Amino acid sequence: MATIYEVSDLAGVSLATVSRVMNKNTRVSEKTTKKVLDAMAQLGYKPNSIAQSLASNRTNSVGILVSELHGPFFAQMMAGIESELRAAGKHVIITTGHSEDDKEKDGIEFLISRKCDALILHVEAVSDEYLIELSQGKTPVYLINRYVKPLKDNCISLDNELGGYLASKSILEQGHKKIAYIAGPQFKADARNRLKGHKKALTEHNIEFNNELFYEGDFNEVGGTQGLKQLINKKIPFTALVCANDEMASGAMKYAREHGYNLPNDLSVIGFDNVIFANYLYPTLTTIDNPVENMGQMAAKMVLKDIYQYKNLEINRVFEPTLINRDSTQALLK
Repeated sequence: MATIYEVSDLAGVSLATVSRVMNKNTRVSEKTTKKVLDAMAQLGYKPNSIAQSLASNRTNSVGILVSELHGPFFAQMMAGIESELRAAGKHVIITTGHSEDDKEKDGIEFLISRKCDALILHVEAVSDEYLIELSQGKTPVYLINRYVKPLKDNCISLDNELGGYLASKSILEQGHKKIAYIAGPQFKADARNRLKGHKKALTEHNIEFNNELFYEGDFNEVGGTQGLKQLINKKIPFTALVCANDEMASGAMKYAREHGYNLPNDLSVIGFDNVIFANYLYPTLTTIDNPVENMGQMAAKMVLKDIYQYKNLEINRVFEPTLINRDSTQALLK
C-alpha cells in the first residue's frame, strides 16, 4: 500500500504540501496540486485521516458540545455545523453538557483529549471566567448562542432581547393587554434576555408586568403544560400567552385544547425558535425565527477560516430574530 511519504517523493514536494492538497488548502498553486494528485493517482494512494494528521499536525476533527441531544433545536444546530464541516472533509465529535457546570467541563476535557483541532461549544452553566481561561489553551474555542465580550471574535450569538421584544410587541399590537408569560430557566442568559425583551414591550405600551401571570419553565414541553396549568389555576384572566420557546408553547397549546380552549379565539399563543414542528401544530404556531442552523453553519465557517485557512468566507457573528406569523395568534375580539 502506497504511503504519503512515497507521494511526497514522487511529486517532489514536502509532506506538508501533500497534506495541504489533501485538505484542499487554497494556498497551494494549481501546478503543485496537479503534481501531487498525479502522484497519488500513479501510486494508487488513498489518503486516510491518520496520514493526514501525521503530515499536517491536524486531526481534521472538530469537537462539539451541546446541552442535549434530543429536541429539534439542538438537532438543527448540529446539522448546520456538521453539514458545513463535512462538505470541507472534516468530521465532528459530539458530546453533551446537560447545562450542568461539572458535566460541561467534563465534556470539554473529553473533546480536548480527543485532540480536536477546535471546539464549538453551546454551554450554559460554566462561567465566563472559565471560558476565558479555556480560550488561552492550545485548542481554539468557539461559542455558539453565547456572547463573552473578551472572546467576541469567537462568538456566534442571537439578539434574544430583540426576539423577546418582537414576540410581545406583536401580541400587544393585536390589542391584548392581559398577557401571561412562560419563561425559560432564568439561569440561562437567552431566557433572561427574552424576558427582558418582553418587559420592554410591555413598558412601551404602558402595561405593568404582572408577576402573577409569570411562570418559570424549563424549555421543555412539560414546562409549558405545567406553566399554563398553574396560570389558569390562579383565576386571573388573560387573553394571550407568550412562551420563551416553541417546545413550551406546544405543551401549553395541548393543555389548553384538552381543557376546552378554542385557539386562538380563547387564547392567543406565541413561541420562540421556529423549530421544524411549529408549522405542524394545530393551530400552526406564531413564533420568532431563531436561525440556529445558520448559526451552526457560521460557527463551522469560523473554524474553517481560522483553523484550516479557508479563504473567501463571510463571517456574521450576531444574528437577528424575525417574527413568523401563523394561526395561533389573532387580534383580540372586542
